[in-house]
Order: sequence, then structure tokens, then C-alpha cells
Amino acid sequence: MAYETYRPLFHELFTKVNNAKDKPKKIKVLQAYRTEALEMFLKGAFDPKVTWLIPEGDVPYIPNDAPDGTEHTILEREAHKLHNYVQLERNPPDGPIVGNPNINSMKREMMFIQLLEGLSAGEAKVLCLAKDRTLSKEYKGLTAKMIQEAFGWDENFVAVQTQRVGFGPNQPVDLGRTQQDFQDSQRRTGG
Repeated sequence: MAYETYRPLFHELFTKVNNAKDKPKKIKVLQAYRTEALEMFLKGAFDPKVTWLIPEGDVPYIPNDAPDGTEHTILEREAHKLHNYVQLERNPPDGPIVGNPNINSMKREMMFIQLLEGLSAGEAKVLCLAKDRTLSKEYKGLTAKMIQEAFGWDENFVAVQTQRVGFGPNQPVDLGRTQQDFQDSQRRTGG
């Protein structure tokens, strides 16, 4: 069995989704590379309740011309900083939640430019596409519905509750084994 030792950059992953022939294959690609960072990025790109605080359109940055995999940061590792550039819309009386309310708009835009300049050209491009909500125009098949289906999210981009089967309220949960394995273990330990 061969193991993949290289995790593709986001733009490479989205190209794989784009090149997959049908919907089940596209979903399989997304599921194979699912990470918390990818989820966070895709929620920012497709969730209508997330508003980018960076102006739409071209961003005045100098693209990093170093080849992929060298001399640049990786969007997978920088995704935890995306909260600085977005706000989550909520119903009153709570109002919107700004990811980092202590940053003024000029500082926020400068931080975004620095983030883009540190990324490879391909990753900077997908981040700009996400900001402008145009990822699905560049990568066919990468849509909100596809992502919701691949990750088991509802229309609010939240994981749908799954129901545990075969376990009672007073029994320990062991989701890594089959019901038969669990019963055998209980017999052996006297549980």
C-alpha cells in the first residue's frame, strides 16, 4: 500500500477537484485532504454569513515568484490568521462578530498584503479568489453545495449532528471499533 507523503497546497488541491471527472470523485478528493485549516478557508470562501473586511477587487501586492514548496509560507499554516480579515454576520441584538476588532482597516489591509506576499503565487491567488467569492469560477465543481456534501455540513456550514447507534447512555463510547469488537472487549474486561 502506497502512502502519500506530500500534502498538496490549496491551489493544487482545488486543481485536483477541478480535474476530477464527476461529483463523487470531487467529494473524495476534498475528503481525502480535509483539515481544520481547509474547512476554515472554505467556510470563509463560501459561507454567506462570513463577510470579508478587505475591499473587493485586486489587491496591490507583489507576488512571490519562488517555486511552490520553497521560500514562502503555506496557506494551510496561515489559515488560523484569517479571522483577522473577516466578520461573522449574526442576527441582532448580538450584531456581527469581527474576528479581530482591535485592528483598524488600514492595518488589516497591510497585514493581508503581507500575508499574500509571503504565500506562493498560486496560494495568494486562491486567497484573493476566496475573498472575492469567485473560487467556483476558477475551479469548476468547487461549490458551496459540494463542500457541504463532502464535509457533512448543513446550509449554515455547520456539521450535521450524527446519531450514535448501538451504545446506551451509560456505556462508554468507542467509535473506532465495530459493535462486535466492542461487545467482545466488554466480555473480556467484565464491563
